[in-house]
Amino acid sequence: MSDLPRKAVTRTAKLAALPLGFAGRATWGLGKRIGGKSAELVAREVQQRTADQLFKTLGELKGGAMKLGQALSVFESALPEEVAGPYRAALTKLQEAAPPMPTRTVHGVLAERLGEDWRELFDEFEDRPSAAASIGQVHRAVWHDGREVAVKVQYPGAGEALLSDLTQLSRFARLLGPLIPGMDIKPLIKELRDRVSEELDYELEARAQKEHATEFEDDPDVVIPGVVHQSDQVLVTEWIDGIPLSEVITEGTTEQRDRAGQLLARFLFSGPARTGLLHADPHPGNFRLLPAVAEDGEGDGDGGQWRLGVLDFGTVDRLPGGLPRNIGDSLRLTLEGDAEAVYGLLREEGFVKDSIDLAPDAVLDYLVPIIEPAQVEEFTFTRGWLRTQAARIADPRSPAHQLGKQLNLPPSYLLIHRVTLSTIGVLCQLGATVRLRDELESWLPGFFAEYDEESGDETGEESGERGTGAESQQEDAAVEV
Repeated sequence: MSDLPRKAVTRTAKLAALPLGFAGRATWGLGKRIGGKSAELVAREVQQRTADQLFKTLGELKGGAMKLGQALSVFESALPEEVAGPYRAALTKLQEAAPPMPTRTVHGVLAERLGEDWRELFDEFEDRPSAAASIGQVHRAVWHDGREVAVKVQYPGAGEALLSDLTQLSRFARLLGPLIPGMDIKPLIKELRDRVSEELDYELEARAQKEHATEFEDDPDVVIPGVVHQSDQVLVTEWIDGIPLSEVITEGTTEQRDRAGQLLARFLFSGPARTGLLHADPHPGNFRLLPAVAEDGEGDGDGGQWRLGVLDFGTVDRLPGGLPRNIGDSLRLTLEGDAEAVYGLLREEGFVKDSIDLAPDAVLDYLVPIIEPAQVEEFTFTRGWLRTQAARIADPRSPAHQLGKQLNLPPSYLLIHRVTLSTIGVLCQLGATVRLRDELESWLPGFFAEYDEESGDETGEESGERGTGAESQQEDAAVEV
């Protein structure tokens, strides 16, 4: 189906068929085993068929179904390899493409939102979409002033479809649970639902993108396309070429992977410090690797100087003071091994509820393996490392699992937590070697400890003392890879 299904009954029927399909394949697998096929071979066939149905349905429905698929895709690295293998190809496809809207529908939206003479705004307009997202698709065009642009057109009925999908998906979220060990899918779906209204509002998206484009205008490492025009259901921005991060993951050189990982980490932590906004949709489809710009203004293709292009600002978290200082303080104190201080901060912020009493040393033991990338000068993110962490927390027999069940995630940290986990997932897909500690010291309030001469104590640096002002931003952003 090429158009966004608009009738709730149609979408509900498609989604409702998923759990029935899962059950049917389990029965089919049992029959195969009785017929003599090995359990391992049958399991792989069942997984492949499940992947084909799940992601074909999510891609066709777009809306909330596809958005859930994109959110799940960045956690692929946490899956055991025997499960991840059959799913990986389907996940990658979902990140970059989906069945397109019919041309007549696209033209109808443009005529309604830009006026019947909308073609006069463009010197050229490609009817074939260049990319598809959960609530819209992108067309390449040339604006009337000669600039190459990306025209994002929202699917008619996208809002209703998103809400309907996510409501339906939440009803059988437990069936998706085994896909991602250690993660409860239901809160993820709820959080996605809470962000729907913002993502549907292209005025909010344009505002967030303009703020980023202004702040990063002269940045040597990060490229944000400027906003050219915005109206309801249509957003026109500058076009940027480059290698999609999904291609870097599958085909990139070691140099490209490491550079992409370093810049992704830099953008994650520098963005909130510089703009007061957190880009909250870090799946690979939203990033491009661009060659460096030479003195003549052209890309010189020097692999060591690749830049990161960032797309899609429909989902952002507003953090006026940057990332909360308590994150940096807690991370620094954990690295220092100060169990009592870490426990006090977690309780103060609501990560440990008043009714719960935990051993500070046990909490420290739970956290230390997770923050291993910040303990060393550079760290190589791998699928194996992430699977180890996921298995440690997911195993009901492990102390980490028992302690993790007693921790709480305050609502104000939910999006930050998801974005951080998602970014780590992408870094592991890249297999990138990253100097994460450099980025934390440059941009995360509270992480870098300074010696206070008056009190004689070490203190986490105040938010804004590093990475503020154009000159210091350039210096901090130019960390050697």
